[in-house]
Amino acid sequence: MHQVSPVPLSVMIRNISRSIGLKLVLVSGLALLMSIPAFFVSDVVDERAKRASDVRGEISGRTGGQQTFLGPSLTIPFTFPLAPKEHSSGVYVVFPTKGDATVKIHTEERRRSLFKVPVYQADLKFDASFDLTNVPSALPSGAELDWSRAAIVVGASDVRGALVDGALMVDGKKMTFVPAGNVGEDNPRLPLAYFGVRATDWAKANATFDVTANLRFSGAQRIAFLAYGKSTHIAVDGDWPSPGFDGGFLPVKRAISPQGFSSEWSVPFIARGVPAEGTNTVVSGLDRTGMGISLIEVADPYQSVNRSVKYALLFVALLFLSYFVFEATSGKRVHPAQYILVGVAHLIFYLLLLSLAERFGFDCGFLVAAVATVLLLSANAKWIFASRTQGLRALFVFSLLYFFIYMLLRLEDNALLVGAVASFLAVTAVMYFTRNLDWYSAVIGSSKSTLSSESDS
Repeated sequence: MHQVSPVPLSVMIRNISRSIGLKLVLVSGLALLMSIPAFFVSDVVDERAKRASDVRGEISGRTGGQQTFLGPSLTIPFTFPLAPKEHSSGVYVVFPTKGDATVKIHTEERRRSLFKVPVYQADLKFDASFDLTNVPSALPSGAELDWSRAAIVVGASDVRGALVDGALMVDGKKMTFVPAGNVGEDNPRLPLAYFGVRATDWAKANATFDVTANLRFSGAQRIAFLAYGKSTHIAVDGDWPSPGFDGGFLPVKRAISPQGFSSEWSVPFIARGVPAEGTNTVVSGLDRTGMGISLIEVADPYQSVNRSVKYALLFVALLFLSYFVFEATSGKRVHPAQYILVGVAHLIFYLLLLSLAERFGFDCGFLVAAVATVLLLSANAKWIFASRTQGLRALFVFSLLYFFIYMLLRLEDNALLVGAVASFLAVTAVMYFTRNLDWYSAVIGSSKSTLSSESDS
């Protein structure tokens, strides 16, 4: 019986390369395989982003980090005379009936090597009006207030960011804040350090008084304020051109320009959702009232590059389709290895983009990396097909392709819609330009002859 000898792999690949229909299948498979090295590129981007995050965290920690502030509040120790010693005391907190704060923020960028982080100095003025009529109204049964140890306290996330000693003004008298004991219960979502002044002379039962606290703090990346009054108004002016507003309440007024921003919050008592007075547990409830401003870097290179890598498979496929159309319409065969080189060139584009974006910003980095890659791919098309016309055609097509990548990264919310539509149009174009191909032909050259004969007829 005659035994059929196995067909060598090289012969199989050569036969596939000569069949235009099977060649498209092979090109599609190669595009899928190119997604594997794309994962390694993504790992490099993640590693650099983590390095940048570590540097930012280190710089932020030395300037106070992301600060959160609590305006003036009255604290009054209380005791249970008849209770066991371990449960015999506590702190009663009274918030002002009205809180009005004004904040001025001055920013700069601190750099270390290629990495940078926005830091700020904030001048804070907290006005507070207290009305102690009917206080206490929520004191635990059997407890007695010690008015002789009453104090006005303020809070900050990290007191290491204090640039000067804080001061409290009451009836024209200036007093300096000193470290105070813990006021609120332990709450990991609201880790505040407290400092205050004794209020024995004017904090008494049924008294009314106004205080003003002045602070100057440094911080980094974000600043936030708690709704410290029954009704709270906060006005913030800063020179950062791209602020982000977050937290429990958004500003009722905001204005943003290249020179900076201004914003205002107004939080009424019913919206605050925290009692006007009570034991120290009421302080923890303020974590839901934070009003934050983040100093956002619009052109974060790592976020933008990471987003672009997620589209790597799509754009490698479009590159391969473009070369396939050039191949099918020119009659010049392209070896699978040349497709792989094209895919590798596109993946190196992401590394170029990352390295340049770290130094010059994303827009400039993308322009240089895209121009270099487009010129390389266009020259490669000219070398493969030995045709200046094909090189110019490739220059036009690949310029559109990389411009399309840039637009996807800038559209953000509409990226999915635009990407889907553009991909649909790209496939439509491939279908149109290959409409007259004889997909059953043994070699690409015969397909070219078929196209020529159909056009002549």
